[in-house]
Formats: sequence, structure tokens, C-alpha cells
Amino acid sequence: MNPQLRSSIRHAAWKSAAWLLALAFVGLSGAGGYLSFERRGVANLQADVRHRLELFSSAVEGMIQRLEDVPATVQLSEEVQRLFHAPRRAAVRERADRYLQRLNAFMGGIAIYVLDERGIIVASSGSTPPDAMPEEDFSFRPYFQEALSGRVGRHFAISLVANRPAYFVSHPIRDGAKVVGVAVIMINLDPINQIWDMLGAPALLADTNGVVILSSDPAWTYTTLQDLPIERRVDLQLSRMYNRMPLPRFPLQVELKVNPETLSIYGSLQRANRYFGFQELAQIVSGRSINGMDWRVMLFTDVDGARRDAVLAGAVSATGAAFLILLVLVVAQRRRIHRHRRESERLLEQANLSLEHKVAQRTAALTLANAQLVKEVADRRQTEATLRATQGELVHAGKMVVLGRMAAGITHELTQPLGGVRTFAGNAMEFAKRQDLDSVLQNLEIIARLTERMGTIIHPLRSFARRTEPSLSFIDVGQCIANALFLYQTQLAHLGVVVDNRTAGEQLPAWGDAHRLEQVLVNLIGNAIDAMAETPAKQLTLVAERAPAATEATADDGRPYALRIDVEDTGCGLPPDFASHLFEPFYTTKQKGLGLGLTISRDIVQDFGGALRAWNHDGPGACFSIYLPCAPP
Repeated sequence: MNPQLRSSIRHAAWKSAAWLLALAFVGLSGAGGYLSFERRGVANLQADVRHRLELFSSAVEGMIQRLEDVPATVQLSEEVQRLFHAPRRAAVRERADRYLQRLNAFMGGIAIYVLDERGIIVASSGSTPPDAMPEEDFSFRPYFQEALSGRVGRHFAISLVANRPAYFVSHPIRDGAKVVGVAVIMINLDPINQIWDMLGAPALLADTNGVVILSSDPAWTYTTLQDLPIERRVDLQLSRMYNRMPLPRFPLQVELKVNPETLSIYGSLQRANRYFGFQELAQIVSGRSINGMDWRVMLFTDVDGARRDAVLAGAVSATGAAFLILLVLVVAQRRRIHRHRRESERLLEQANLSLEHKVAQRTAALTLANAQLVKEVADRRQTEATLRATQGELVHAGKMVVLGRMAAGITHELTQPLGGVRTFAGNAMEFAKRQDLDSVLQNLEIIARLTERMGTIIHPLRSFARRTEPSLSFIDVGQCIANALFLYQTQLAHLGVVVDNRTAGEQLPAWGDAHRLEQVLVNLIGNAIDAMAETPAKQLTLVAERAPAATEATADDGRPYALRIDVEDTGCGLPPDFASHLFEPFYTTKQKGLGLGLTISRDIVQDFGGALRAWNHDGPGACFSIYLPCAPP
């Protein structure tokens, strides 16, 4: 072949390859620009959506939280407290109704009402129209059951009569330590439907069951985002939370994911491309949980606008690539080198911007995590303070229960000295009339002795009943045991219990709080008396051992215990599974009782730095041991 022809063919081949490469470069530039700007547009759209969701969530939180504390205020009202002391008096109920009417008119709720412990309405604000008033019996409602157990209930539900959505907040009403009723406010959710426009796209609110409770699209309301098990559907029907709505499946097929760090919700909806048929992104689904509530807000945002911008960006990218190719064909190698240099600088600038953006995001995330950690520490400290205050109240309540049981015995103990005082006072008056001063002095001396005797009876009771704050110091354990036995001496004598107090007359110093140790001993002695109620042989033994064996236990800080107090009985003993349940709150084997006595006693002893343990004897009965520590260095 002619070398010139061969060279021409080679040149034509290179030229064709160059044109093919140029066309491929133009196409790839357009596709790359499209994909890049599509991702950036979607990211910007997501950021804007997150901002709108935060504003919407703040608005919803403000609407609900403004009224959340109203039930707690209701229980403080004297009119409502009086209602549970005289529930059948119409005048008392009318005053309670008027108070709830004034409070509801001021706060702007749908209704405020008070339920008794059976779930029956005993007072209502009366401001709700007749067609929107709740049913009379609310015992099946979850928020009533939670409040009756002593917690604050927060639940979404549909009004059973008017079939309108509402948010219910309940709070227990206590008479001392007992929950005697429940205060409920029904919060109107209609204002939420008036602020959907601030989101600028279809949106919904779903509760913890995944049921859509409010939506900008009425067709979505009362549908489920995921399939509910049949057991859960039965529970919802029994609680009538959705007033027996059929709860069909949500019409859009969307899979949601939750970010465990930010608790944000995200997902997407796909559709077939109308030109090529492949699956493409149609909508982004963004959501977040609302603070303090079991609700989630989700927003469905179209990406068509971002895609149109990406198409334009892709076209611009392709045009730029073609221009560059034409420039390469026209301009010399110098221009190409210059163009490559500019491209490198552009890529480096993009990399720097991307790196700065990631650093800023990470810094913001760390700042948020630090703020959350500070808040958790503050909440924990507040919780510990509240628990200590509650423990003090329970200790005082336990004292009052014991004093109430001993009222009859104390009355009997004081009757004889009072009768003697009355008799000898009368004698002294007669002797005074007769001018017999020696006899008058003898009678007055007898009256003084009887008065001292009454003082010895009353003084331990007054000391035991006094409300005190924990104060650790050296105490005389023998005196604490004597005071605790004194409070039960009438009941022990009446039941025929033989008391073997081996600590009498001993000096038993230990580290603790005398008043609270007496409360622990009163609880243990009372439990021992109850355990021996059905046994023929009743014997209560109290023993104290100094410096118990180191193999038994040591304090948390490694110090040995200074003293062990044993309270033994000949009763029915402890149940077989006592090891796992004995100090568990609300666990009790008595027909009457809350199951808190041993839990409180254990916490009191642990506050001293000690321990409380229990076991069964080989024979009948059980033994509770209190370990008290040495004084701290």
C-alpha cells in the first residue's frame, strides 16, 4: 500500500476517534453536570425541608405544651379536693364545675374534667357543646389507666361522641399518697390543620402506632404507615383510640428509615421515567419526632423543580464541554494547558469547599451532642433530688400509719394516769379545804409522778412523728430499738407476743440517723407481728452483734460494718422466690399494703452506707439483718 494512502487512513482514523471522544466527552459532561446538580438540588431541598419541619414542630409543641400543665393545676384546687371528700353533695360538685369552667375559659381547651378512681366523670368544665362532650365512663382509656397508676398520661384519641381528634393529658389527683382521681384536659387539634400551609407541601402527623392522625390531605387521615399486627389492632379497638376506624394501609408505598443520631425520618418515592422507563426519584420524604410527644411529622416534597435545574445544569455542562473542545481544536497546546490548569484549580476549590462543609457539619453535631449531654446531667440531678424528697415523704407517711394503728393502745395507756390525776387533784382540793397541807403535798407529789409517766408515754411518740431531714451522726442503736418496741408494746401484749430484747441496757454506737433507723425497725417489727398472726407460738427476738464477720459483707467503700441488728420472728417465713422479689417496689404477700415498706427501709439503710438482708430460719420464721457502717474517716 502506498505510504501516503496509509498515512491518510491513519489520520482519518485518529480524526474519527477524536470526534467520537469529543462527542462522548460532551455527553458525559452533560450527564455529570445533571447528576451533580441533581444531588445538590436535592440536598438543598432537604435542608429547606428540615428547617420547615423544625418551625412546624415548634408551633405544634407550643400549642400542646401550653396546656399540658393544666391537669396538674386542677389537683391543687380546694374545690376539686373537696369533691373527693363529699362526692355526693351537689353544691360541692357545682363549685368544682364552676372552677373548671373558669380555668377552661382562660386556657382555651375543649374540655377539662375530673374522673374518680373508677373512671366516672365527677366534675366537668361544661363549656363543651353537648355533641362534643366525652362519654361518662373513661376507665378503658390508656391515659386514665396511666394517671391512676401515678404517672402523667399523654395520648391522642378520637372523641367518642363527636368523632373529632383531640390530645388528652391526664394527671393523678392524690389524697396523701393515694390516687383518688384523675384530672384530664382535652386539647383541640384544629389549629394544627390551619398551619399546614407553612410547610408548602403535602404533610402528615403520625402517632407511635404509625397511624396518620392529622394530614393536609384528608384521604391520608386514619391510615397506617405499616401493617399492624392483629393483636395490636384488637388493643386499639378495645381502647377505642381511633373510635373503631377501619385504619386502611397508607395509599403511597414508602419505606421509612430513622437516623439513630438525630432521630430524623427520611425515605423516598420512586416512579417510572416517562421517556426511558427506568425508576427515578419522584418525592423525598422527610420527617422528625416532636419533642415531648409520641408524634412524628412527615413532609412529601417533589423533586421536579430540582430535576429541571439539574437538566439545565447538564445542558450548560454539555455546552461548555463542546465549547472547550472547539477551543481545543482552534487554540494551540498552550491554551489547552491553561485550560487544564484552570480545571485543576476548580476541582481543588470544590474539594476545599466540600471539606469545609463537612467540618462545619461535624462541629454542629458535636455542639448539639454536648448540649444534650449537659441537659441529661441536669435532668439526672433533678431526678435524684426529687427521689430523695419523695423518700422523705414516704418515711413520714409510714410513721403516720404506725401511729394510727397505735391510737387505741396509747389512749388506754393515758387513761389510767389521767384518772389518777383527776382523783388525786380532787383529794388535794378536799384536804386544802380542811387545812391539811401535808396531805395536799402528798397528793400533789403523786400527781407530779403521774404527769411524768404520761410524759414518758408521749415523748417517744412526738419524737417519732416529727418530720425530719436525713442527718448522719453517731447514734445509740439500743435506744432506737427501745423506742421502736415502745410504739408496739400495747399491740405485742394484746397478741401475746413474747419479746426477747437482748439489746436492753447496752450502749450500741453506730453511724446513721436515729429517726430513720427507728422507722426501719418499726417496719421490720410490724412485718414480724403480721407474719406471726396465725402462728401459735409467737416470739420476737432482737439481737445486736458488734463487728460482724468480714465474710458477711462490707460497705461500698471497703470499710467493715460496725454493727449488725437481727430482727427474728417465729412466723410463716419468707416465700420461696423472696430473693428476686423481696425488695422490689409494690411486691407484697399481704392482703393489704402497697409493697413499699421494705423498699423504703432498704433505701434508708443504704443512705447510711449500710445494707438490709433477709433469710429464713431452719425452723419457723424469718430473720432481717441491718448492717450499719463505722463512722467515715
